Parts: sequence; C-alpha cells; structure tokens
Amino acid sequence: MMEEEDLEFVEELEAVLQLTPDVQLAIEQVFPSQDPLDRADFNAVEYINTLFPTEQSLANIDEVVNKIRLKIRRLDDNIRTVVRGQTNVGQDGRQALEEAQKAIQQLFGKIKDIKDKAEKSEQMVKEITRDIKQLDHAKRHLTTSITTLNHLHMLAGGVDSLEAMTRRRQYGEVANLLQGVMNVLEHFHKYMGIPQIRQLSERVKAAQTELGQQILADFEEAFPSQGTKRPGGPSNVLRDACLIANILDPRIKQEIIKKFIKQHLSEYLVLFQENQDVAWLDKIDRRYAWIKRQLVDYEEKFGRMFPREWYMTERIAVEFCHVTRTELAKIMRTRAKEIEVKLLLFAIQRTTNFEGFLAKRFSGCTLTDGALKKLESPPPSTNPFLEDESTPEMEELAMEKGDLDQPKKPKAPDNPFHGIVSKCFEPHLYVYIESQDKNLGELIDRFVADFKAQGPPKPNSDEGGAVLPSCADLFVYYKKCMVQCSQLSTGEPMIALSTIFQKYLREYAWKILSGNLPKTTSSSGGLTISSLLKEKEGSEAAKFTLEELCLICSILSTAEYCLATTQQLEEKLKEKVDISLTERINLTGEMDTFSTVISNSIQLLVQDLDAACDPALTAMSKMQWQNVEHVGDQSPYVTSVILHIKQNVPIIRDNLASTRKYFTQFCIKFANSFIPKFITHLFKCKPISMVGAEQLLLDTHSLKMVLLDLPSIGSQVVRKAPASYTKIVVKGMTRAEMILKVVMAPHEPSVVFVDNYIKLLTDCNTETFQKILDMKGLKRSEQSSMLELFRQRLPTPPAGPEASSSLSLLAPTPEQESSRIRKLEKLIKKRL
Repeated sequence: MMEEEDLEFVEELEAVLQLTPDVQLAIEQVFPSQDPLDRADFNAVEYINTLFPTEQSLANIDEVVNKIRLKIRRLDDNIRTVVRGQTNVGQDGRQALEEAQKAIQQLFGKIKDIKDKAEKSEQMVKEITRDIKQLDHAKRHLTTSITTLNHLHMLAGGVDSLEAMTRRRQYGEVANLLQGVMNVLEHFHKYMGIPQIRQLSERVKAAQTELGQQILADFEEAFPSQGTKRPGGPSNVLRDACLIANILDPRIKQEIIKKFIKQHLSEYLVLFQENQDVAWLDKIDRRYAWIKRQLVDYEEKFGRMFPREWYMTERIAVEFCHVTRTELAKIMRTRAKEIEVKLLLFAIQRTTNFEGFLAKRFSGCTLTDGALKKLESPPPSTNPFLEDESTPEMEELAMEKGDLDQPKKPKAPDNPFHGIVSKCFEPHLYVYIESQDKNLGELIDRFVADFKAQGPPKPNSDEGGAVLPSCADLFVYYKKCMVQCSQLSTGEPMIALSTIFQKYLREYAWKILSGNLPKTTSSSGGLTISSLLKEKEGSEAAKFTLEELCLICSILSTAEYCLATTQQLEEKLKEKVDISLTERINLTGEMDTFSTVISNSIQLLVQDLDAACDPALTAMSKMQWQNVEHVGDQSPYVTSVILHIKQNVPIIRDNLASTRKYFTQFCIKFANSFIPKFITHLFKCKPISMVGAEQLLLDTHSLKMVLLDLPSIGSQVVRKAPASYTKIVVKGMTRAEMILKVVMAPHEPSVVFVDNYIKLLTDCNTETFQKILDMKGLKRSEQSSMLELFRQRLPTPPAGPEASSSLSLLAPTPEQESSRIRKLEKLIKKRL
C-alpha cells in the first residue's frame, strides 16, 4: 500500500512539474544551465547510466551519492531562503498601496481647489469686462450706422447726378461716377428689403439702360450703317462713351464693336464683290493690301477712341479674315473650273504670308469663337511656322543625307492665325494633289530615260555600288511636296499626298531598281525558262559582266537607302498630319517592296557565283576517282572554284562597302547554296578508291578554308568572319568531310561500319546510306545485307518531345531536295 501511495505521489508531482514549452524557454533564457538535472526532458535512467557506464564505476557509488545529497541540501537551503524572503511581501505591498491611495486623494483635493479659484477669477474678469464689451458693441454699431448713412447719402446724390449727367451726355463725368455708384450699391445688397434702397437700385438700373441706349444711338449717328459718309475723326464724347460701355452690360460693348467693324468693312464688301475682277484669286494681294491700309487708317483716326483693352485693330483684322474666307469659298465654288495649280499655290502662298503677318502683329487674344478654338491650339508639329529655323534647302539636304532623325532646334511658338483664311482652299487642294501626281509621273519617266541614256555605273569609277542619284532627287522632291502641302492643310490632302508618295515609291522600285536588274535569272531567285533551255550538263554558265555586278550592287545600295529614307518619310508625314489621321499613314508595303529588291539583288549575286562554280563541280563528279593512284595538291576543279570566288567576291565586297550587313547576307546565302550543291556532286563521285577519297578529303578541306576566308578574300584588311557565317560553313563542310571519312572506312566488319556511319553522320535516312555504299563501289548483294543491318542498328526513336527531333532525321536532306529540283528541271526540259 505504501509503495502504491508513493507511486501516486510521484506521478502527481511529475504532472505538477510539467511546464509548457514557452515557460520552459523563458526559464532557460533567464537561468541558462548546462546541468542535465535542469533539462525539461530529464531522464533519471539515462543520467544514472551516464554516471555509472560500467560495472567498475559502481565502486564510486558512495562518493556520487554523497555529492547528490550535498546538492540536495544546497537546493533545500536556497528554497528555504527564497520562501522566507517572500513571507513579508504581501504586507509590504498592501502598505505601499494604501500610501499611494492617500497621495492620490491629497492631489485630487488640491486640483479641486485650483479649479474653484479659476472659476472665481473668470467670473471676476467677466464682471470687469462686461461694461467694456457693451461699449465696444455700441461703438461698432455706431460706426456701421454712420458708414451706411454716408453710403446712402452718396448713393442718393450719385443717382441724382447720374441722371442729370446722362441727360446732358457728360460721359466723361458719368464714367467715373457710375463706377462709384455701382461700388456703393454693392454695400446695400443685404438691405434690398428696404423700399427706399430698392427704389434707388431700380433708378440705377434704369440709368444704366438709358445710358446703353443713348450710347448706341450716338454711335449709330456717328457711324451710320448706310447712307451718309462717316466723319473724318473720332469724338471725345464717343471716347468717354466707350469708357462707360466697359462698365455697362457686356452686350452694349459687343454691339458697339459689331456695328463699328461692320461699318468699317462695308467698303470692302462693295469693292470685292463676287462679280468684280479684283475678287478673283490672281488679285488676292489687293485684298490684303486693302486691309493693311484700313488698319493704318484706323490707327490714325480712331486708335485713341476705343480703349486699348478692346483690341479693336485685331478685331477688325479677324473679322476681315472671316469675311474673306467666306467670300473666297463662295467665289471658288462658282468658278471651280478656272482654278489652276499655279493660281491656287499663288493664292495660298499670299494668304499664309498674310496670316504670318497677323501673327507677328497681334496676339490672337480675340479668337474666342467656337470656329477658331481649334486654331488657338493646333495639333503639334503640323504648323509650318513650327518648323525649325533651317531653310527648306537645308531640310532637303538633310533628307538627301538621311538625317531626318537628327535633333531639331527649338520650334517657334504656335501661330494662332494659321488657317483663319487659308482653310477655304482645302476643298480645292485636289488640284494640287493631281498636279503632284502628274509631276511625279513625269519625274519617274525622266529617271528611266536618264538611266537608259547614261547606262549603268562604270566599274572603275566611284559610282560603282553607289546610290543612284535619282533616288536622292526623288526624296528631295518628296520633302518639298510634304512641306508645301503641310502649309496648305494637315488633314485629308496630306493623306492623299501620302497615297501619291506610296504609288511612286512602288513605281521607282519596279521601273528603276527591279526593272534594271540583269535578266539572266528572275529576281525571285528561280530559274527562267530560257535559262532552263540553255543549260547543258557541263556547259559553262553565262556569268554577269563586271558592269552588271556593279549595277546590281548599286541597285542594292539604292534600295537600302530607299528603305531607310522611306521609314523616316513615314515618321515625318505622321508629324505633319493631324493626330486623328496618323493611323492612316502607313508605308510598310513600300518598305517591303524595297526589302524585296534587296533580297533579289543578293540572290542574283549568289546565283551568278553559284553558276560560275557549277562547271567545276560537274568536272569533279565526272572524274574517275577509283583510278587515282596518289594524293597530290588540290585538284583543278578546286582551283577553278577558288578562281571564280577571287574574281567575284572582292568586286561585290568593294561595291557593298557602305552596306556591310548585306555583304554578310550574300556570304551566308552563297554558303547555304554552294555547300549542299557540293555535297550533292560529292555523292555523284562513284566509285571512289581509298586514295581517291583521301584526295577528295584534301580538296574538301581546301574549299572549307577558302569559304571560311570568303568575307575577306583578296582584301588587304583581314577581318574576322561573322560568327553566324562561320557556323554555317563549319557545319556544312564538316558533313562533307564526315561523308568522305565514312567512305574511307573499311566495310568489314559490317556492324562496325554501320555503327561508325551512324556515329559520324547521325543520319537515319536509308537513301543517304545507299549513296555511301554506291560511293564505296559495293555490289548490290552486299548493299542489301548492309541496308538490312543498317535498319536493325538504327536507334529506337524516344517517346515524347524528343521523338520529333529524331523523326526530323528522316526528313529530306538538302541533297535530296536538290536532287528533286534537278529532276523537275529535266522534266520541264523534256516537255518544252
């Protein structure tokens, strides 16, 4: 029973001493210890095994027990000390709490005393200042009353004086008095409920109405709309009346301005009636000369009569522009058939000059009507006055040099008067567009005639490979037309002009560039019917002359210049046209046309050099390679190929010096064309002896070195070939070398030969393997067993994405494609 009670006590004790992980971590941080007895996961059995690992260590059990007992006594002493120290803690805490409560009560009493004293002080101050506040309010009310009475006296006297002065037309005194009366009346807005104040306000309004009618009558008398001639000079009465109109209802001022301007321009409407000879476009200068004289006359006679802030001179000019635009539009609709392009351009030029004159003279602050709001803030970069300070000739030179994308100087401020008159010419700009269409057609015809007369560039001159002069002339003319049209309009006419540009860019590409390429092969890279009929096996292919090579290079350089300049032209057109129409400017098709000319030119150069090498490759395939007894220097056909390369490539490189990237394209395309053709002819060399294969391997290596040096062959400056080109040559010629190495390998044992083929060529096509066997000169019976073994030894295609890459090995090789093309050519010959 005692043992069971002891066990239960131990279990309860362990349950009580089971601490949470957070508490255990806090204890370890406050009291760090390395003693195993302090660990939360203490195990008595493991601890005893640590103290007595062996039976021999039990000899020290008494010593260990004494140490543990000593530690227990020390822990008991420490616990006893701590417990005794906490005996009086509760009593001390209660005593401290009572003292704190007493201190708080004392502080609360002091605060209450201070608050009571403050309230008493505030009450005392209010009693002291009560009388002072009453005096202040009385003073303020008295001051307000005196001020209001003074204003009322001034208002009553002012209204009486105003009515009297109005009857006597003393406008000078009325101007000053009316403003004062209106200012005083503003103070009485909150007193309008008082009958006397409301009556004075109505008298002021009546006086203003009477003044307005009286002033309008005075102006009508001084400047009658019809009948009597207007007086020779301004009147002081009218000048003072204008000052009053500034104060009255703005409609009075607008009416005065409207009537005066209408009367001032009445003579213009009579002189330039539609049926008058001076009204037509050829005498448009007289309109602008007339208004200039009228403005000078106005400044001399009436400049001081109207206030400066009325901007009467500018208003007269703006109204003249509106009237002129309407009249010109009317007469041009009536006589549309008589409008010629020179007459139209003359009228537009004079009109834009006049608009520029207005911009220099006036600020445009009166252009507030809805029709001209757009003119006040025209779209960016569409105004001819916004062009940089360079002259049109300098801009044309920039276009010629391809510097359209160079930074410009800061542009001049907007011209608020742009289009105020010249807008009327927009419906008739089709005359200008048709004229430019005709001029550009004649220009292209002249370019064609000049090219035929002058002939292609001379090989030994600086013209070889240079841009054709006609190209620069075309874009200079384009630039001139674009600038001129942007001065006329930035709307639909600019879209029509861009369409004309597109038309003649295509014609230039077709007639001047593509039309003058040599015709031995088609520009698309295919063979013509005539070349198919003339081609014979082993015959010497027709080559381009030196002049023709230079011409092709020159056309290529011209097409590149046209491509770059057309892109800049598109950007400039988008700058000139209205923002809403920029999406309709698109010269991508024309740029593609020039890209096609470049591609065709490169293809012609490649075909020419490729065709020059064909006889040598044919000679290689007809040699008896099984009879070669020893390996010597490179074969004659290699020497012939190298000779053709050294003849053509330096000429092409020198003529394409300004377009280096297209020379690189030429080299890449030639390598892509020559190497597959060389491998195709290599398969025709059968049978081949071991020595013959070694000679072919030597020849292949020689050709590989020449091709790697192709971009800088014959040049004094040796440049490293582009990496893309080198990769193509190394890959293609290495395949040719691998083919010869397989041919040189013994075909016995068969398994080793087949595995060696698969390893070197990685070609799973049985036709290629069949060609290798033909080159080795094996019999048909031997080839059959070899082919069967080859099919068995082919690696199993992997499943998944890798399967597509392995299946690609079964796709037709370039040699097979070339063979199919040859068969198709022979079939066409037979049928023709």
